[in-house]
Amino acid sequence: MSGTYLVSPYLIPTGLLTGKSAARAIAAKLALPLAGGPIAFAAAELVTRAADRSGLRKPVALADLPADLLRSFATRRQPWAGFDLTRPLIMGIVNVTPDSFSDGGDFLEAASAIARGVALAEAGADILDIGGESTRPGSAPVPADEEVRRVIPVIRALAEKGLCVSVDTRHAAVMAAAVAAGARIINDVTALTGDSESEQVAARSGAAIVLMHMLGEPQTMQANPVYADATLDLLDYFAARLDRLAALGVDRARISLDPGIGFGKKDPHNLLILHELTAFHGLGCPLTLGVSRKSFIGRLSRGEAPKERMAGSITLAALGLGQGVQIVRVHDVPETCQARAMMAALETVGSGDGLI
Repeated sequence: MSGTYLVSPYLIPTGLLTGKSAARAIAAKLALPLAGGPIAFAAAELVTRAADRSGLRKPVALADLPADLLRSFATRRQPWAGFDLTRPLIMGIVNVTPDSFSDGGDFLEAASAIARGVALAEAGADILDIGGESTRPGSAPVPADEEVRRVIPVIRALAEKGLCVSVDTRHAAVMAAAVAAGARIINDVTALTGDSESEQVAARSGAAIVLMHMLGEPQTMQANPVYADATLDLLDYFAARLDRLAALGVDRARISLDPGIGFGKKDPHNLLILHELTAFHGLGCPLTLGVSRKSFIGRLSRGEAPKERMAGSITLAALGLGQGVQIVRVHDVPETCQARAMMAALETVGSGDGLI
């Protein structure tokens, strides 16, 4: 990846603790709360760039690190999209498309998409993410006016029911129409770079924003993605995007960051990023993770079709929650809600029952 490198030194929190162990370690000043939540980190890896731009990782004790480097990793996140983030959020996917990789055509008609959104909300989804264009590998672009035709009736109907709606789009015209129809979140796979007007539209909208990383375009992004170090390259990318949006007056508290698993990334890139998700907390934004039914689950398992990848999807969502991710974007809402409940129980056990 080319561009200016803006994050150095890099830090990856490790030594994660939960429950009474986390509380004891924090009280003893041996650990810090990860993003101000119930998970603590007791150590870290300090990463520098080698001459070839790859990362050199070195374990370090927190006591050996400056307080200003640790602050953004430990500070509680501000409310986002009207949510206080005291518990992770589940973003349910509603694709109003004929060709999405998992559920294309299932909810193409507005009535069925609206019913699907209501069902996901009743099953526990905090946010409904409505998309009218497939961005799966190899997908073709959809004209903005067609995307508007697909999603706006669905967004308006769900918003009028008092539900929190997100629009999944890379087109400025769709963003503007969706916010006018009641969407509270703009979720863009291009991090507001795919349309020359997206930054200004999103900035003026007042909506919360999800910036996702994607290397290349959907039609070609999986051809041969190359990184010097996937985690570090994404950190640099997001730092540059945050600086750009700050210059446009966008408060960082409005922004969530999504590493874009499967978007211009080979399996080793995906796995490294998933293993080092804690590094992204240093940018000071809530994190969104979308791994639901992704193709690499099938590749690393037995070649299962998208709708047969639920177990892998929930495993990866739980991995993200265990690293402090605040939002998980999923197809299988009730099952993920159950996993979230179990993760929350494990993360808080002993922290308020007199055991510490």
